[in-house]
Amino acid sequence: MSPNSVTMVDGYVPVIDIAARHDESGRAALAEAIGRACRTSGFFVIVGHGIPSALIERMHTATTTFFTQPDAEKDRFASRPGFSGFRRSGGTTAQSLDRRTPPDLCESFGAHVTGELGDREREALGDYWATWKLANLWPRTPADFKDTWQEYMAAIHVLAADLLHLCARALGLAEDHFDDRFDRHVSSLVANFYYPQVDEPLPNQLRRGAHTDFGGLTVLYQQDDKGGLQVLQGEDTWRDVRAIPDSFVINIGDLMALWTGGRWVSTMHRVVNPERADTSSRLSIPFFFQPNHDAEIDPLPPLSPVANQQPPQSVIAGEWMAMKTQKLFAPAQ
Repeated sequence: MSPNSVTMVDGYVPVIDIAARHDESGRAALAEAIGRACRTSGFFVIVGHGIPSALIERMHTATTTFFTQPDAEKDRFASRPGFSGFRRSGGTTAQSLDRRTPPDLCESFGAHVTGELGDREREALGDYWATWKLANLWPRTPADFKDTWQEYMAAIHVLAADLLHLCARALGLAEDHFDDRFDRHVSSLVANFYYPQVDEPLPNQLRRGAHTDFGGLTVLYQQDDKGGLQVLQGEDTWRDVRAIPDSFVINIGDLMALWTGGRWVSTMHRVVNPERADTSSRLSIPFFFQPNHDAEIDPLPPLSPVANQQPPQSVIAGEWMAMKTQKLFAPAQ
């Protein structure tokens, strides 16, 4: 990786060219850059990722076509609360942190890698309600929607798995350290459609309220010409993460931060409303790379234990993620 392969966005979120990840010396330098980002902001942007631009464009076109259909057509593929099927409301994200706000100003559509399994296989993915236990619901229009989503999901999964290898290396671990906790992963692909804001938002109502992600790694596509994503720096400084053509935004979630024993941070982020004169829509598509539902998240030993401070407690991945998801989709108070 050349010295010019890492730049900064607003001095906080690095942009990392990962084209050298197929070379051993390049992987060492990339792991160092990723580790540095995860210790500070928990966010970085990647370019040189190898996902074909044509596939990304097809994904954008098919998804936008679905969301711009009449409500009655979209409602045919509505699902119960969770990241599966269409939802007229994308939930109230801030509630995952027990913060009370009005519902987020977006629609959503989601599918799971487990959503194509048989009923019995899905039912075995935890003895509790969980969104990854739902069958995928595929729209009929546009005609290429299902094939495009499945192709895109498979490509992003390969990328996410390699990023996880680099994360392990950044922590001084073998690259395959996390593999046996992701070999039956319950990841999801979700599209957020931020429709035009014609009406004035309610107080404290955003396109996506402030939150942290729940799981392992998030690989986010955001529309190149539309901003809105912000990352919290410190206690009260919000930094824009501008949309860069042919890039993905990567961030670590709560479980990965816990896994590292506090070495890395799962950072608060949000999607703010556009200027009142701007009535355009915006599309973002995160892939949530989640561990196996029964994976035990056992934190690494702290770098410097503090006297009388309890070490982080391990959790079961699926139980943690299901609890957070239910909070997100609970009726707004």
